[in-house]
Amino acid sequence: MKAHVYVTLKRTVLDPQGQTIQGALRKMHYRGIGDVRQGKYFQITLEDSLDAETARSEVERIAREVLTNPVIEEYTFRLEE
Repeated sequence: MKAHVYVTLKRTVLDPQGQTIQGALRKMHYRGIGDVRQGKYFQITLEDSLDAETARSEVERIAREVLTNPVIEEYTFRLEE
């Protein structure tokens, strides 16, 4: 089983890297770009012995306690068989 964890800055936190990318896209004449936010992606391979609920619980804990700074970041994740 694999976990895909996406960590992004909270909407209330300024994202200078995202703004720089957005500005570059505009200068390159890409159309229809409203906003760009950057983030981090983690792929975690879980042991096959874990059941889905335990895997979900462990990934949630890892994301909350290790992969994010809860003051400025938020996360989402999905599990893949």
